[in-house]
Amino acid sequence: MIIDAKELGYKELNEKIRETSDPVITIENCIGQRYIGAGLSGKNITIHGIPGNALAAYMNGSTITVIGNAQDATADTMNDGVVCIHGSAGDATGYAMRGGHILVKGDTGYRAGIHMKEYEDKIPVLMVGGKAGSFLGEYQAGGLIVIFNIDGGEEAPVGYFCGTGMHGGRIFLRCSTPPRDLPAQVSWRDAEKEDLESIRGYAEEFAEAFGYDADELLSHHYIVLTPNSANPYKQLYTPN
Repeated sequence: MIIDAKELGYKELNEKIRETSDPVITIENCIGQRYIGAGLSGKNITIHGIPGNALAAYMNGSTITVIGNAQDATADTMNDGVVCIHGSAGDATGYAMRGGHILVKGDTGYRAGIHMKEYEDKIPVLMVGGKAGSFLGEYQAGGLIVIFNIDGGEEAPVGYFCGTGMHGGRIFLRCSTPPRDLPAQVSWRDAEKEDLESIRGYAEEFAEAFGYDADELLSHHYIVLTPNSANPYKQLYTPN
């Protein structure tokens, strides 16, 4: 099914997506309509244009491919599925995501991966080809974030306050030096061969989606960020 979104408001567009029995949908001329794919399962949606905020929010098993950029809060609280963005993504990408994969070919904005969490076999994964803004992995409780930093550079491909409040999960950064303001509660180390092999499957998924070579992606130096169990966050709230 092909939907021309040029003259449609976000409610009309989402009604058309929900009402069709066709599992394969192409949206043409998307111009910022919000909530596309929210709560959906069993759909394969390709979007030409720029979807608005909360793309794939609470999505539960669909696949969305964006031929363009995405705005803020992509995959907010997503439970399962894949979001593949052939451009860049805005702020709060993967906010509180609980499962599924997000692939961003370009950059992502502030607070990507904030409140990511995992449970049993559900491991959320956020992969970014370029760089990330400040507060990457803020309050991260689980899951995996990989910043491939394809254009390269020795410095960490993130903004300020990376990992603030992080108490679970892992962050891989392609760089030689850690973020300059890394909190004391977050540890870093150089990625070893075993670390890189643990993310090979995700690198292969990213490479296949965007035309890269997984071996080349993993041939560079990475560092790994994890919560510092010897120096945990003991007081997150002010006492009464």
